[in-house]
Formats: sequence, C-alpha cells, structure tokens
Amino acid sequence: MQGRILVVDDEKAMVLALKGLLTKEGYQVETAGGGEEALRRMETGNFHLIITDLSMDGVGGMRVLERARAVDPDLAVIMITAYGSEKIAVQAMKLGAVDYIPKPFDNDEIRVVVRRVMETALLKRDHRRLLEQVQGDFGLGQIIGRSPAIRRVFETIDKVADTDVTVLIRGESGTGKELVANALHYRSARRTKPMIKMNCAALSRELVESELFGHERGAFTGAVARREGKFEAADGGTLFLDEVGDMPLETQAKLLRAIQEKEFERVGGNAPIRVDVRLIAATNHDLEAGVRAGRFREDLYYRLRVVELVIPPLHERREDIPLLVDHFLRDAAKRFHRDVKPLTCEALRACVGHEWKGNVRELRAAVEQALLLASGTEIDTADLIGVTTERQPSVAADLAVPDASSSLSFREAKERTVAAFERAFLLDALRRHGGNITKAAEEVGMYRQNFQQKMRELGISIEKGSDA
Repeated sequence: MQGRILVVDDEKAMVLALKGLLTKEGYQVETAGGGEEALRRMETGNFHLIITDLSMDGVGGMRVLERARAVDPDLAVIMITAYGSEKIAVQAMKLGAVDYIPKPFDNDEIRVVVRRVMETALLKRDHRRLLEQVQGDFGLGQIIGRSPAIRRVFETIDKVADTDVTVLIRGESGTGKELVANALHYRSARRTKPMIKMNCAALSRELVESELFGHERGAFTGAVARREGKFEAADGGTLFLDEVGDMPLETQAKLLRAIQEKEFERVGGNAPIRVDVRLIAATNHDLEAGVRAGRFREDLYYRLRVVELVIPPLHERREDIPLLVDHFLRDAAKRFHRDVKPLTCEALRACVGHEWKGNVRELRAAVEQALLLASGTEIDTADLIGVTTERQPSVAADLAVPDASSSLSFREAKERTVAAFERAFLLDALRRHGGNITKAAEEVGMYRQNFQQKMRELGISIEKGSDA
C-alpha cells in the first residue's frame, strides 16, 4: 500500500524501528527527531499520516497535532503514549487524532492500526480530489460568456446556490439548463451528496410516477421487486427534474405534496417515506400558457417558481459566440487528440451571424465537426457545414472584419468583429422598422428591455436608431 508517513519521536531508536517496520509494509517513511523538526516537515512533505510521540522535549505531540490539523484537515495523526497517559491521549483524539497506541506495543498492532488509518486517509484524499474535479467539470466554469445576459445568470446562481430554495430554470432547448442545475448543486452545501436527474419528457405517462417515487413489489404488472425512486435516491442531495412541463397532471399532484410535506409513498405502498431533497426544475415550455390551458397545476407552478432563472438563447448573446467557439475548440482538441485549429475571420463572422436555433448545443456540434473534418490548418466558412448568415445579408456586408495580417491579437480581432456585428445588426433591424424598438426586437427574437440595453452599450440612439 502506497502512502507517505512522517514518524516523529525524540528517541532515535524508536524512530529507526518504526521506519524499518513501516518501510517493509510498502509505505514511504520520513522521520523527524522532535516536534520542532516535524512542524517544518509538515509544510512541504505532503504526508498522509503522522505518527508522533505524545511526550517529547520542546515541541510536544499535542502541538504537532494542532499544526497538522491546520495544515491539512485530512492529515491523519496517530499518537504514541507512555503507560498511564491514556487520559491525555483521549483528549488528543477529541482534538482530531484518529487513534493512539500505548507503549509498549508489538509490531502487529502497529501494522493493523496504520493500515486501517492509511486506507481511510487515502480514501479521503481521493474523495476530495474527485469533488474538486466535479466542481470544475460542473461548476460555473462550464458556463461560458461575458455578456450582460449571462452575467445576470452567474449573479443569480451565486445568490441562491447555497440555499435550499427551489429554482425553476427556463430556456430554449440547447441553452445549457442542465449546466446551470449542475452549478447550483455543486456550489451548494449539498455538493457531497447525490445529484439525481430525471427527464420528465423521456418517460411514458405510466412510468413517470414509478420513476419518481419508486414502487412496491406487485404494484403493477412487471413490478417483480421493490424499486427505489428518484426522490429516495436524492435524499440529502438535489433532484433535478428536466422538462417538468411534460409531467402528467396526476403526477403533478403527488409532486406538489412531496414538495410541501417532504414525504411520499411508493406506488403500491402505504408507508410514508420522508426525504430531505432540494428541488431544481427546468422547462422550455410556456408554463403560464399551460396553467391557463389546464395542463399544468397553478399551485405547483408557484411552488417550483420560487426563484426563476432564465437562460438567454444564443442569438440574444451573440457577443459570447467567439468565447464559446474558442472553448469548444480547445475542449474538442483535447478529447479527440487533435491540434487546435483557429477559425478564419470569415468563419468567425459566419458563426456570429448564424441563427443557431439549436443554441449552444448546435454551435458545439458544428465546431467539433469542423475541427475533425477541416483539411487545412484553419477552419474556414466552408468547413462549418450548415452555418450561414442568410438572415442578415446587409449586416454581413457592413461588417469590417480585421485582416489576418493586421497587428491585432486574435482576442482583439474577435472583440472588434463582435462589436462591429452587434452595431450593424441592431442598426439594420431599427432601419427596417423606422426606429420602432418593439418591432425591431420582436423580429430579431430579443426582449425589448434586452434590445434597449444592448443599444445603450453600443452607443446607438434610442430615439432615432442611429449612431450616438
């Protein structure tokens, strides 16, 4: 078994004996001839376990324990005590020592205790590394963008992630609703507990209730054994209900009760099951229209919509497209073991001007396909299969894309291209509608408020639809 151990004792014979014994067991062992030396070693040693004598001249074992807890809470400490020091050893365990071994001890006792403690210590380290990796893979870093619209999403996530409030995530298909749900969970106090996901649109009406709440044996044909539902599996963690607008009405009633009472019964069962679950829901449907039509319960709607988080479609945050393209290129190059191929200015302009009805998901697929199939060292417009800017011909003509031979950096060129596109795009829409902001916003698929905000950022006159 691998693992780094620091043996601390001011008796040289004890240090040498323990080092020899534990080295034979496969551990990497370093030694310190006293507490003061141990304190120095801890700062740079990256140890999994410290075995220290309790009573030493100068800096004693309790001080070593205190420092070890401060350096690394996962660093395990075993105390070696003299006969009659058991009370002090118990106090050390209250302060964080994992075990103590009274003198005299035999080698088998040392082997057993060290093996048990080391296994636990290594598991804790692995768990912490996995958690850090998960937080990186599913945290805010996976939601790319700097636009005002996406910054508002970041701000809302930061405000509510560490609470147990129910969040309703809304947005078109492909905008990244699941990424937002991941960020909410992995930035919360529940991040070490399960995050269970269920797509309400992927199951038949008959199976949704069983999938959500579980069932007892014999509850229906084919129920040959008791089955745990998503609510039970998520106990202590988070339950993410994707496409909640597709949930059948009869199941909506049971979901409402589970949210209110924090308990439910399995299908075919009578015993109430209590759970502690944070609920996050997502939909691309107009739930308000569903409520008016009687397809969605109004009381459930308000229970889910305690905090509403709207993910903007990609065409409302076009300034983020160059950042997304760069991120997807680097990610795909790493996963597919390819060199990163930059987009030409014309290809980037095409991406910024394309409709992207499938939103970020469609953009990612297009970039990955282009990276794999492009024959040159750069990705040109022809490599972006299906990407066109036919919807804004006058915008494409107005854009001034920096030439590749200019002295601008790639980032600066992208920023200028995006800014030029946004100005031309908005001015073009305003001209077609005689400066009518409402009609221009409707045509390009933006909310009026977002359209006005973008005009102010670009210095476009709100009154006349011209450059300020």
